Amino acid sequence: MVLIKLRSLRDVRMIIRFLSVAGFMSLSLQPEAQNSLYIDSNQSLTLDQCIDYAFKHQPALFQSYINQSITKTTNAISLSGWYPQINLGGNFTHYNELPTSFTVDSSGNPVKQRSGVVNTSVPALTVSQAIFSPSLLYAAKAANFYVKQSEQVTDSTKIDLVVSVSKAFYNLLLTIEQINVLKEDTARLGKNLSDAYHQYVGGIVDMTDYQEAAITLNNSKAQLKQAIENVIPQYATLKQLMGWPPQNQFNVNFDTARMKSDISFDTTQDLVYEKRIEYQILQTGKTIQHQITDYYRLSFLPTVSGFFNYDFQYENNNLGALYANVYPYSFIGISVNLPIFTGFYRIKNIQRSKLQEQLLDWSQVSLKSEIYTEYTTALANYKGNLYNLYMLQDNVGMAKNVYEIVSLQYQQGVVPYLNVITAESNLITSQIGYLNALFQVLSNKVDLQKAMGIIYYNH
Repeated sequence: MVLIKLRSLRDVRMIIRFLSVAGFMSLSLQPEAQNSLYIDSNQSLTLDQCIDYAFKHQPALFQSYINQSITKTTNAISLSGWYPQINLGGNFTHYNELPTSFTVDSSGNPVKQRSGVVNTSVPALTVSQAIFSPSLLYAAKAANFYVKQSEQVTDSTKIDLVVSVSKAFYNLLLTIEQINVLKEDTARLGKNLSDAYHQYVGGIVDMTDYQEAAITLNNSKAQLKQAIENVIPQYATLKQLMGWPPQNQFNVNFDTARMKSDISFDTTQDLVYEKRIEYQILQTGKTIQHQITDYYRLSFLPTVSGFFNYDFQYENNNLGALYANVYPYSFIGISVNLPIFTGFYRIKNIQRSKLQEQLLDWSQVSLKSEIYTEYTTALANYKGNLYNLYMLQDNVGMAKNVYEIVSLQYQQGVVPYLNVITAESNLITSQIGYLNALFQVLSNKVDLQKAMGIIYYNH
């Protein structure tokens, strides 16, 4: 009898030591959770505010804007040939030996003589004006399509930005909500550990109950720690997508009730390929390629331009007095350049351009197939996860009720602690599963909207 008491006393000391360590671990974990979850910043951003900030600071979007400007500038360069081309040039010539010319004397015999002067300088003003040119005609017809294509690429960047920021925001919120659930879980398990200890001291249960409670608590703490650490890289990902300075901090602000109301989507809408920005970009590319084909087809036409020259001719055998007198002359005319044979250059370019048009036609067929696959996948994921969400929502309520009943039964000594572990495991699983399903549905909705080409933005 004495030996049993001594063993019980040793066990009690072990329990007290264990509870002290567990309590210390719990206290040491809380400041980390607080610091990781709540950033030291007065700024608190909603999803819309994160997207607004990304539209003003995301480098990839500004690169698209710059590419638009580059396209417009390139068009202006291509169209500059329609304006008058004015050039000022000149030359200076010094003859070491004057050129020889022949004249006929009165007898009809050729007479050799030197002609010209030793020093000649001719500054000239040249003005030319394009009247018709196949290349300039193509540049004029295709300019708007190149601008349209660059704007569509920018729209595509904006759509991708909305999708990526939204999904990163949801991933971050999911982790934060999981942390809140795991905090409640560790609090419950801490109470269970305390109850198991008192049950053991009271002789109601054996030592294995509080050991099982301690194991479950440690597992929950490990999950909580991992979730807390995951917040940091997820914040970093969101900052990167927003173009937010890495060294600056902000908090996320969200309304769970509003998110639950935002999960609805009309799945009866028809898929319209023309709404997808990728399809629109491809259509514009096909138009541009057709313009290129027309350019090569019409390149047999002549290039016509008008010109005007005004030359200031200076001639003198004395270099020092070269510019003493000027002998100006001017002329005006029209230049016509008609290609007769270019080694089949035009014909081969037409063939190549038509083949490139065929490539774009097949790209359109492939794109439609990809869009349809993306749409059906997104639709299936949305419907499946939405149904899963409703089922898990019911499970959470039932799991809470079961846990409360089983926990009370254990305290009264009606059921073993294994029932508490099972009920608690079902509760945390249903809560985490519900959160995963909620934010997965939100992400699926974004994917479905993107697949259908109905991502809207006011920027």
